Amino acid sequence: MKLINIGFGNMVSAGRLIAVVSPESAPIKRMVQEARDRGVLIDATYGRRTRAVLIMDSDHIVLSALQPETVAGRLGSREAPAAEEEEEE
Repeated sequence: MKLINIGFGNMVSAGRLIAVVSPESAPIKRMVQEARDRGVLIDATYGRRTRAVLIMDSDHIVLSALQPETVAGRLGSREAPAAEEEEEE
């Protein structure tokens, strides 16, 4: 099982990840609100601005303060540099 660092020491399982998308579009904002209402939203932003929305196969939605490109890059690499998460404020 491969884990991906999504910022601030939080990890998600790479095998359960379906999509990494930007939170800017109206359909994604609706999806996040619906997940919040159903109680399946996991907010891993630590109060920072949401920059990536991770859609999991368990129907959970995970919010991250990292850019989608950063999360995707960590998905493709074996070792994720920890210095990137401090720069992503």
